[in-house]
Amino acid sequence: MQYQGGCHCGAVRFDVDVDVSNPITCNCSYCTQRGSILAFTPAEALTLERGEEKLTEYRFNTGQIRHLFCSLCGMESFARGAMPDGTKMVAVNLRCLEGVDLDDLEPAQVDGRSR
Repeated sequence: MQYQGGCHCGAVRFDVDVDVSNPITCNCSYCTQRGSILAFTPAEALTLERGEEKLTEYRFNTGQIRHLFCSLCGMESFARGAMPDGTKMVAVNLRCLEGVDLDDLEPAQVDGRSR
């Protein structure tokens, strides 16, 4: 389904085609503090409408995921990475999408702490 989303201050805006029916939460040190609810989609399903110059990158642990957050408000709306087979993907923070009822989501817990 197609959604619009962005950061808290509106400097970063994007359109994304993402299935929100199988979201996850992760217990790694970063995700635990951030509290995101994530859904994954192919990289080409996200179109950045504005704010690329406002995005700041953070990498930790293996450095494989490019956590991108707004340099103005600090919100991470999405991250870029790759699936184990090398397919480029985007992890979308469902809390940053318009029209998603968070109360209807039943995220699966992923054990990122052990990876």
